[in-house]
Amino acid sequence: MIEFLTPVSKSVLAHREVLPNGVLGKNISVDGKTGELPELKNVKFALLGVKENRNDVDFIGEELCFDEIRKSLYSLYPGNWSYNIIDIGDIEKGESVQDTHFAMKTVLEELLKKEITPLLLCGSQDLAYAQYRSYDFLGNMVNIANIDSNFDLGDADQPMTNKSFVGKIIVDKPYSLFNYSNIGYQSYYNSPEEIQLMEKLFFDGYRLGEVTADIKLVEPIMRDSDMVFLDIGTIKSADLSYKNSKSPNGFDSREICAISRYAGISNRVTSFGIYELKDLSGSKSAAMLIAQIFWYFIEGFNFRVSDDDFNSETQYTIYKVPIEDEILIFKKSNKTGRWWIELPFFANVNNKLKRETLLPCTYGDYLCACDQEIPERWMKARRKNEL
Repeated sequence: MIEFLTPVSKSVLAHREVLPNGVLGKNISVDGKTGELPELKNVKFALLGVKENRNDVDFIGEELCFDEIRKSLYSLYPGNWSYNIIDIGDIEKGESVQDTHFAMKTVLEELLKKEITPLLLCGSQDLAYAQYRSYDFLGNMVNIANIDSNFDLGDADQPMTNKSFVGKIIVDKPYSLFNYSNIGYQSYYNSPEEIQLMEKLFFDGYRLGEVTADIKLVEPIMRDSDMVFLDIGTIKSADLSYKNSKSPNGFDSREICAISRYAGISNRVTSFGIYELKDLSGSKSAAMLIAQIFWYFIEGFNFRVSDDDFNSETQYTIYKVPIEDEILIFKKSNKTGRWWIELPFFANVNNKLKRETLLPCTYGDYLCACDQEIPERWMKARRKNEL
């Protein structure tokens, strides 16, 4: 994969040298020489930039630079972390956008095979398609969490853009997508047709107001996701900087960092990408917020606790709730207090998962079931599983 990578810039390396001892910049292994990659042994996180933005519907020839974000991240002090981080530099624009996608997919696949979690700095969000395709070698169905004000379904029959990459993910072979969850969508940015399609496909959409009213809704979504896409346009202008966000509404800096931490805590998430980045050299506040989003993801990752050993009945408590003609089975981890709800296996239908599956949920879902309300996520997952 080294042939696709360019080293971290001399400007960032020089900045690293003057930082005080103990900060991340002094502890991160950095690819600073062409053709030489630092040792990947015992590394858990790899920071990678992808300087591609030509599929942005608003592209007017801008060049991308992630130096300011790197400088901000390097200047932060780590928590009580157990895992090593490497910065493997950037993937430059290829001869075509497809070349960049191929390079990104190849590098990510190699990292995932080594059980290294990619932390991605990316231009236009069509690159998320390459993040998704890098999981093909696993041969498993995967779940996506997209933190975005748009669904990005678009028209899959047209060339892919940063506004239609999810449509391509859905229709392109091999079919690996089981569930797509959008966190923080804003209705006025999405056509009625896209909203109807989300419902028809039984995908999960959570409106901005719904999430900001109870940020804990994000935790079970992340617990059920393999990869996370974050469009920085979902952060409101006042917090990101007006130069880099056009939306007066969106997540504030605390909310987006809390969401990032939930993604890190999830035992299932294995890649985290931040998209729609611009040259932030003139906006140090925005660069620092991006750095802190990564910091919270890594912090959450270091607090991961395995609590899904459901083969041992001593590890959880079962709650059975009769509702209509169903008996919903909830399981609560005795170690962490996290909740799951069981999806049944139907032998006489084309069941995608071919087994009983535990869907992450909240205590609130259990209380709703006790009030004879079937949790919406359970209903959608069951319907999708039967298709």
